[in-house]
Order: sequence, then C-alpha cells, then structure tokens
Amino acid sequence: MKADSRIPTVPIFGIRVSKIDMKATVSYLTDAVKKREPHQVITANPIMVMTALENPAYMEIMRSAELVVPDGTGVVWAAEYCKQPVAERVAGFDLLHELLHRGESYNWKVYLLGSTPEVIRETASRLQTQYPGIIIAGYHDGFFAPDADEEIISGIVKAQPDLLFVARGADSQEPWIAKYKTRLNIPVMMGVGGSFDVISGKSRRAPKAFQKLRAEWLYRLLKEPTRYKRMLALPKFAAKVLREKDKVTKV
Repeated sequence: MKADSRIPTVPIFGIRVSKIDMKATVSYLTDAVKKREPHQVITANPIMVMTALENPAYMEIMRSAELVVPDGTGVVWAAEYCKQPVAERVAGFDLLHELLHRGESYNWKVYLLGSTPEVIRETASRLQTQYPGIIIAGYHDGFFAPDADEEIISGIVKAQPDLLFVARGADSQEPWIAKYKTRLNIPVMMGVGGSFDVISGKSRRAPKAFQKLRAEWLYRLLKEPTRYKRMLALPKFAAKVLREKDKVTKV
C-alpha cells in the first residue's frame, strides 16, 4: 500500500511528505485504526532525506511508506521555500502523544519496541499512568539480533496492537518496520527515535525556546556533541535545496 491519494503531499526530492496538520493527521490515522489498514508512518527530517538520496534502498522505504509527516524543521522550510508549504510541523514525539490521547477513547492497544530494558519498562509504566484508557499490550527492548526477529514478530502479532512504536534509531527502525509491516499488519507502525528516552526521564526534550526557534537540532548537538557527523547533513540539505530549488519538488 502506497501513500494515500486522499492526503495532499509535497514531494521533497522524490519523497511525498504530507501537507496536513497534526489534527488532520490524527483523524486520518484514527480512521486507519478503525479500518485496520496497515500504515508505516515515517517522521521525515533532513538527515533521513539525505540518507535516502545516497541510499536507494532507504529511498524505496521512504517512498513506499503509507504516510510521511514533516517532522524536521528543515523539511518544513524546504516545502515553504519551494512555495508548496505544509500546514505545520508534525513532530513524531507530539504525534505519539496525540495518538495515545486519542486512543484513550477507544481503548487502543499499544506495543512498544526499542531502547534499553530499563528505559522501555519505565516508558511503558509512565505511558500507562499518563493514558489510563490505553492498553499497553506488550513491550520489548531494542537490543536484539536479526535472528531474534521471528520471536519478536510473533510476540507483537500475538498482542494484536493498534499502534506499534519502534525506537531503534532512524537507520534501523524504518528498515525494520518496512521489512516486516505486511506480516505485522498493524494499523499504525511508527519509528519514534529517542522518544522513549525522553518519556522515561532518561533525557530531556529541547526546551520550548529551542522549539520555537526551530532549533531542537542545536539543543541535541549541544547535549550530544558526538552527533556532529550526523548533523553535517543539515547544511548539506539546506545547500541542496537552495542550489536545486527548481528540482526539489519535481516527481
């Protein structure tokens, strides 16, 4: 199942990014849960776009996702710069919480996969407390070898969740979901990066001031200087958009 034609999108270097706002995104995914339609949701940022441009296999994963939302402020900027603006930034961390809030009304079942055993346990506990109407149907840490995939998949399928959140890093979580999404057959399957670390209290989200300035990337870099190599993709992305403005939104 490819991106839904009912969702208006803007192509950013061949990746169709949703133009709808958070409220409409949650409504759309609520319908997906009701209809039991499997969706891989990718929260796109410039680092992921640049990775896709350099890696055809990753590009195919992003192109075949049922919904790609504009998580990174650089993606929002690129769409605006090319005069095909999105409604707003749809941050993955916020989308996770909005979906859980909506899920309380329906007693949605949620499965959490990723991070360390300690972090995933604390995340499950805190989310169940924060959203008592949802059902944490299961959870598992993200430190497992490929030969354990079958056991993990079996456990998830048995739990029959409505939402699956995977926190294993963009380089592995999106490929993992794409590889197994047909077998998992879950309405919403979304990679959430470091969200569990924040929810569990292990790390902090960027303060509101950084969020308003669209500089969460800078906060993360200041907190984790070792991320600088990954962050080099940001100016490369911006330069590519500026240099190839006429080509950015070509399909």
